[in-house]
Amino acid sequence: MNTASFVQKLNQKRLNKDEILTLVELVLDKPELMHPLITTSFEQDALKTSFNASWVLDHTLRKEKTLLLPYLNLYIEGLATVKTESCLRPFAHILQLTCIAYYKEKHFSFRQVIQTNHLETLTTLCFDWLIGEHKVATKVFAMTSLYYLGLDFLWIHPQLQAILETEIHTGTAGYQSRAKKTLDLLQKQG
Repeated sequence: MNTASFVQKLNQKRLNKDEILTLVELVLDKPELMHPLITTSFEQDALKTSFNASWVLDHTLRKEKTLLLPYLNLYIEGLATVKTESCLRPFAHILQLTCIAYYKEKHFSFRQVIQTNHLETLTTLCFDWLIGEHKVATKVFAMTSLYYLGLDFLWIHPQLQAILETEIHTGTAGYQSRAKKTLDLLQKQG
């Protein structure tokens, strides 16, 4: 499958799980499809036509997260433009995967590529997602990412703790569960 037919497939009807997984395998076999996958993800969000590309991107990076690294700047620049909740959720999940690879796993490739300016931009995005009018999945991915980002930027943890303590009682069950876990981690950090 060439790039044009790959993009055409992404822009067809809503893809089912099997079709997504087939495209994931294609991207894993042809990593050069990552660039059109990322750009199509942002185009679909802007046009609100579908969210196939963002889901394919998320599932691809669950299997091989290092495929993001050559396109990290493109990805981070595009994140600030995402508005559609159906696209925002997989993008927030990818950001969480990135923070886990960088901080928890201390993945060599991520440590080599990600710069302080990237981390600062990700911090701003996560706070925007956490305090904005977004669905719970986006918020929980943001709070986990902020916990890890706070390992470098010491001002984050007190801000995160204040937000979670204020919002935990009004959040959904999923929000409350992740907020409690995050607050417990913050307490252990001291």
